Amino acid sequence: MQNISEIEELIKLISKLPGLGPKSAKRIVLKLINNRDELVKPMANTLAQVYKNVVRCNSCGTLKSNSNGCLNCENTKAKYNKICVVEDIADQWSIENSNIFQGYFHILGGTISSVGQRKEHLLINSLVERVNRDKIEEIILATSATVEGQTTAYYIQDSLKNLDVKITKLAQGLPVGGEIESLDDGTLFSAFKNRSNLVSNSD
Repeated sequence: MQNISEIEELIKLISKLPGLGPKSAKRIVLKLINNRDELVKPMANTLAQVYKNVVRCNSCGTLKSNSNGCLNCENTKAKYNKICVVEDIADQWSIENSNIFQGYFHILGGTISSVGQRKEHLLINSLVERVNRDKIEEIILATSATVEGQTTAYYIQDSLKNLDVKITKLAQGLPVGGEIESLDDGTLFSAFKNRSNLVSNSD
């Protein structure tokens, strides 16, 4: 029996998601089809709203709704003096869930050496602007321990060298080649607690 084209296309799309292959995608599609009123319809409506309204903040790189301001940039509960710089939003979510860090985030959107990524796409210029505008005292570089992550960290450090801001990086507990989103809370806690000073331009 020939497969229905719509189902085939849905399986292909779902199998592109992280951690999912064709077999997992088929199981998910069957679950959706068998629960179309409870899952498919509300999911389709939600995805349409996400596509329409959710965008990346041009200043800090996190996700925000078109109808609201950026909660990361316009935090009214507390005025922080630290910014944690990460590669992507998954890293931000991992650190937020661990409750280790209290401060602002800056999401680069990749690394300098990532395929298709150029320095101007990584919001490094806007990071410099935020340091000046918001009187930031410390930048915590939480890029991954990969070659690309460390190259990006060095470039950011160089971009901030003329500013009066302390620059630190995650230290013990961060394995070589490790990515932030894959670390457990204990490892993240150790990495933040033992972060090392790269340069202090206030000296």
